[in-house]
Amino acid sequence: MDGEDIDGPAEYDRSVVREAARAVLEAHWVPEGYAVPNPATYPWQWLWDSCFHAVCWAELGDDRGLIELQSALSVQGADGFVPHMNYVRNPGVAADLWGRDDASSITQPPMYGHAVAELVRRGVDVDEETVAKAENGLRFLLVDRQRLANGLIALCHPWESGADDSPRWDDFCPGGFSLDSWRRVKNQLVVSIQRSSAGSPVANPVFESASAGFNALVAFNARELATVTGRSETTDQADELAGCLAEQWDQSRRTWTDAGASESGSGRVRTLDGLLPMLVAADTEQIDTVAADMVDPSAYGGWCGPAGVHRGEPGFDSRSYWRGPAWPQLSYLTWVGLRRQGRHEVAGAVASATVRGAMRSGFSEYWDPDDGTGCGATPQSWTALAALMA
Repeated sequence: MDGEDIDGPAEYDRSVVREAARAVLEAHWVPEGYAVPNPATYPWQWLWDSCFHAVCWAELGDDRGLIELQSALSVQGADGFVPHMNYVRNPGVAADLWGRDDASSITQPPMYGHAVAELVRRGVDVDEETVAKAENGLRFLLVDRQRLANGLIALCHPWESGADDSPRWDDFCPGGFSLDSWRRVKNQLVVSIQRSSAGSPVANPVFESASAGFNALVAFNARELATVTGRSETTDQADELAGCLAEQWDQSRRTWTDAGASESGSGRVRTLDGLLPMLVAADTEQIDTVAADMVDPSAYGGWCGPAGVHRGEPGFDSRSYWRGPAWPQLSYLTWVGLRRQGRHEVAGAVASATVRGAMRSGFSEYWDPDDGTGCGATPQSWTALAALMA
């Protein structure tokens, strides 16, 4: 995924960015076979983090990319369900919350489809077992997980979206959003999850939500994996889901909206993850709208990367967790989408801004999109994605 001549000149020397990314990944690597996101704040293994790490390792020519991906999939259930956290370093540490010792009992965006495809593109010999696990993980979401009436895949918990405290969840927080009340709600929502006979999460009757961003990533990862397996069934399933997602476009809001209980409320809040359907969208006018907003300083545009929430939203806060900062994994996915859709000039602007933010923030978990002030855990391993965007 090169194309530097198209995307424009880089502000930071590519070798410097790559070495900084390598240093973070190296420092966070643990003997269990993965890079912890941050040794102090996030000492366990997270699913989509490790999938991003895998791509970063492969980009840097290190065979630990496949090792990390295999580790992330090692706690997969027999029915294909992939937990979002792996507690191999300290089994039982969160058993009271999840009801199991080895891992969590919810999932996260299935970035393993993209990870497999990216490793293969970089010449990595991905074994058949790993490919099969990725296929089974996506099959669980595409077949076993509950769908809403409009055909979109339902979440069982807001954490499954990856966007933990997004303003899109505010309707589910009685009395309005606050950190304390939302924390209580999130813990309660774990209890109300309905599970299959195998113990895997399939529905949550008190959390009726189909995230536009999550569904986009399921469809995108299914299409990515199909480039490796050649299975037309997987492509058909992805296309069907993308078609359902297309119905969620709201031109007045210039975004795709979530489906479910919050569809007419907080599910319409303009957020960067709400624009991820551009990864699988076919409508050129929608893509043009998204591309324009991505670099508009009154919308998402930022000198240090796209803001996580539209600046016109009342709750926008450039440094508050999931309420407005730039997030490197979302910037990366946005960049991928823009490139795949042929919007190379905007993709170049997003890449340059994100690399600037990563370097200025010290490879933070997230940062102020205007000045790069680091927020959250610093450094954070997934910010090594800057190495791909440099």
